[in-house]
Amino acid sequence: MTNVVVLRGRVNRPPVERVLPSGDRLAAIDVTVPGGVAGATTGRGSRSESVPLAWFDAPAWAADLEPGTEILVRGRVRRRFFRAGAALQSRTEVVVEQAAPLRQVAKCVALLRRVTDEIADAEPEGRAGRSPSQR
Repeated sequence: MTNVVVLRGRVNRPPVERVLPSGDRLAAIDVTVPGGVAGATTGRGSRSESVPLAWFDAPAWAADLEPGTEILVRGRVRRRFFRAGAALQSRTEVVVEQAAPLRQVAKCVALLRRVTDEIADAEPEGRAGRSPSQR
């Protein structure tokens, strides 16, 4: 199985960069993605959603992202647990593996090509030996 996420959204506030105790650099970015197809699951139009991104060792341009900038992201979903005072809490986020501003079309196309290659390489057992027409 593959844990792969592709999302397109707008940065909704400036990225926050920090250095973790391990020495790793992390850029925390929040993006807003449009809601789902109206009526697909609830019978009503879906609202936009905010998605937290965690980008380890992000390139320098990520720190300059401004609110409203549209980006395309390839990553994976992660749920992490942490202590906040005496309570145990969790957070679900997308760990960014690659991203590009939507205005950089060639980079976005390369990102999507990489996603399709990842999915193709993750063929479930039992299907790998079949021809495409048998799949």
